[in-house]
Amino acid sequence: MNLSKEDALARRIAEHLHATEGVTRTFGLVMEGAGLGWARCSMVVKENMTNGHNVCHGGVLFSLADNAFAWACNSRNVIAFAQSAAISFISPAKIGEKVTAYAHEEANEGRTGIYTVNITAEDGRTIAVFQGLSRTAGGAVVEG
Repeated sequence: MNLSKEDALARRIAEHLHATEGVTRTFGLVMEGAGLGWARCSMVVKENMTNGHNVCHGGVLFSLADNAFAWACNSRNVIAFAQSAAISFISPAKIGEKVTAYAHEEANEGRTGIYTVNITAEDGRTIAVFQGLSRTAGGAVVEG
């Protein structure tokens, strides 16, 4: 499959961020894909990621969504940060389940972007929905 120049750069940015972020190693996040305005990553829920109810801790799910959001909002190669974010939890993720976060751009204007991240389980159910507002700070994420 031939990627557009923009999608190839966005993928390189996501790969760079994935390689340099400690959270990706801590939770074993897998970068599954990225392009202009979107990104997808996944993880398998492990016992050390659970809360007192023995399901995936909300903070861990937030981190998964936040990573996909970060890769999507930095996809234009302009450094961007979360200005605000919120998450709604729909269904619990259990130990051993693979959960996938798919971030996509809803709007991008000036220095502001709005993104939705859907977290789903392998059986197709929605685990959570995250919405983030990004703000660019200038400068390139990667050279070239």
